[in-house]
Amino acid sequence: MYSMPVRRTAKHPPASRLAAMTRRLLDQSKLCAIATVSPGARAHVNTAYFAWGPAFEIVWLSAPEAQHSRNIRANPSAAVAVYRSTQTWGGSDHGIQLFGTARELRGRAARIAEQLYAARFRAYDAIDAYRFYRLRPRRIKVFDEHALGGATFVTVAVGAGGRLRWVRTESYV
Repeated sequence: MYSMPVRRTAKHPPASRLAAMTRRLLDQSKLCAIATVSPGARAHVNTAYFAWGPAFEIVWLSAPEAQHSRNIRANPSAAVAVYRSTQTWGGSDHGIQLFGTARELRGRAARIAEQLYAARFRAYDAIDAYRFYRLRPRRIKVFDEHALGGATFVTVAVGAGGRLRWVRTESYV
């Protein structure tokens, strides 16, 4: 079996460029895949439309009875992947993965999420049976071959106010 070496390097863009790249990647797609942990530690994935806020938090609208919503109530560990599905093999690919904790929102937090969502989706109309959920990322993995080079992933930690701090750069060569 062939294994691809992973090369780690200290080379990385400045935090301001990483933040701009993260914002651009989040703006390029309106759909995301949300990974949650089911009872018995089984993986579960769901696709949803999303909006995002200034600290790179991801918000989406969902039914509280949906499996991923129930999973979040039991275990808030979650991840979100955002990428443009029309990319083709061999092109200059890009995407972003966010890892953190998620929860159903209530009160002021839900109203803020709704404002973000309504600003992104002009056709949005409240659905009484649905609730807003938010992923607060602790870590983000950025993949942008045009900006970072081929097969290169940059991992950043997300601090207070959405401040990004470089953690590592990995190239799969």
